[in-house]
Amino acid sequence: MTAEVLDGRLVAKTVREETARRAAAFRERTGRPPGLATVLVGEDQASQVYVASKRKNAVAAGIADFHRHLGERAGRAEIAAVLAELAADPAVSGILLQLPLPNGADPGELIELIPVAKDVDGLTTASQGLLARNRPGLRPCTPSGVLRLLHEARVPLAGAEAVVVGRSELVGRPMAQLLLQEHATVTIAHSRTRDLAEVTRRADVLVVAAGVPELIGAGHVKAGATVVDVGIHRTGSGLVGDVRTAEVARVARRLTPVPGGVGPMTIAMLLANTVTAAESRHETTEGGRIR
Repeated sequence: MTAEVLDGRLVAKTVREETARRAAAFRERTGRPPGLATVLVGEDQASQVYVASKRKNAVAAGIADFHRHLGERAGRAEIAAVLAELAADPAVSGILLQLPLPNGADPGELIELIPVAKDVDGLTTASQGLLARNRPGLRPCTPSGVLRLLHEARVPLAGAEAVVVGRSELVGRPMAQLLLQEHATVTIAHSRTRDLAEVTRRADVLVVAAGVPELIGAGHVKAGATVVDVGIHRTGSGLVGDVRTAEVARVARRLTPVPGGVGPMTIAMLLANTVTAAESRHETTEGGRIR
């Protein structure tokens, strides 16, 4: 058995095209494009690459680019002032604070300064509360991208056994919430789970976001399962995920590749969130005017 590849690049292209059409329609209605503000602190090369990719894709989708790059020594007050400026700017639909911050700074307090209506990463307490209550709001990009991949592949979720390996606020926990809202029966496994393989072998849908290179092998996977690998790690032999791809492909029915699986979906959903934020704000302002 060789698993069907869930091609994130192909689905992400579809999402970006949809988003570009929505952005164009928004600009036609309002006279201005949606706007995405990215805030980068420091000189971390990986973060610079990620932000550059987000900005490039945003512009290609017809979204205005509002970028702020602060120095390595920028303190809380300076970062907070920039976030306040962007929060007050009516041309900015969404704000993304690139993580991690330098010098081990805790981003929690700063993220809370982003208005929920502009929280395109879905990381504020208010956004997480809306997700938990199944109320409309902006959802974290990676879990949203995983869900879109599953929908595009027509993976049955209602009544399915789903296991999420990882409990981070960025991926694991919101992923579990989204799967619950699809009527799956959800288990969250993590670093202290006893006999991980026994838990994951129950899964019809297995989402692995543990941050551990090649953690999951064939012995962890139920025959015919759908396996989504969120991890990505640079090793001496190249990029690998949290799943031992070649091994699991002989057992699973569907499997995301690394790279080319979840990664492209994350950026695509960020763009979709930005347009959603712009649309929602326009609809809720008096007389349809953006303020």
